[in-house]
Amino acid sequence: MTDGTVPVREGIGAARLGILTNLLLAIIKGIAGVLGNSYALIADAVESLADIAGGLVVWSGLAVAAREADDDHPYGHGKAEPLATAAVAILLFAAAAGITIEAVRELRIPHEAPAPFTLLVLIGVVLAKETLFRRVLLAADSDASGAVFADAWHHRSDAITSGAAFLGISAALIGGPGWEWCDEAAAIIASGVITFNAIRIIRPALHELMDGAPGDSFLTAVSEAALATPGVHHIEKLRARRVGLQFDVDLHVQADPQLTLHDAHILSGIVKSRIRDSVPDVCHVLVHMEPFEPA
Repeated sequence: MTDGTVPVREGIGAARLGILTNLLLAIIKGIAGVLGNSYALIADAVESLADIAGGLVVWSGLAVAAREADDDHPYGHGKAEPLATAAVAILLFAAAAGITIEAVRELRIPHEAPAPFTLLVLIGVVLAKETLFRRVLLAADSDASGAVFADAWHHRSDAITSGAAFLGISAALIGGPGWEWCDEAAAIIASGVITFNAIRIIRPALHELMDGAPGDSFLTAVSEAALATPGVHHIEKLRARRVGLQFDVDLHVQADPQLTLHDAHILSGIVKSRIRDSVPDVCHVLVHMEPFEPA
């Protein structure tokens, strides 16, 4: 069984870094948006607050998923990880909807153009969020965590939102009177990007929560490891599902019908070891031994 302690710590560390960064950026963007008369920047601050909530969800989800199996959860707590991923996606949906509603409302109210200094704030925000995105994405690749991956793209969404705000404010300042609406238009465009990312994040989480099958490459690797075991003649069935950061595998192995129950038991143990050694992401293996009967 692989040890997921280090990868989980990396994911939690990335979530912690994201929370602290987003808290600082939300304060800066909120103050700059109010003083600089930019709704796009205020909407960006709201998106950072959603990032904070998402980071807390990822943090708690990974912590729960890392717990060992117990009497109440004999199959472990791995489902907490895709639940956290889905929760982050829902937060993104909510943030996008809120930004769109408020931007449409602001479009109907005459207002002044944003202050030029807000552009400098947005440049700093884009650089900070893109750097954070790359840092968290490395942690996601390290532990193959959907929740950490969702958190990384949450940061990328914030960078895109800030970039859209920069373009909107720039257009409003360059166009002059009558072009103030570009600020809100940028917020609406950014909300569309956030919605797209939310859909991209929630689909694999729902697939995992519904015990969807992993990719063909994973199943092929497991099958090859089992068939390479001396004494295994055929595999009749092979099923697998992801549980948190690892996989549960269930397969039917056909062997010599003359094997004693004791020898069949030993062979099943060898098959389990072969699979775990060849595919480190496999956590549990359930082997059903059957007599080999060629057609």
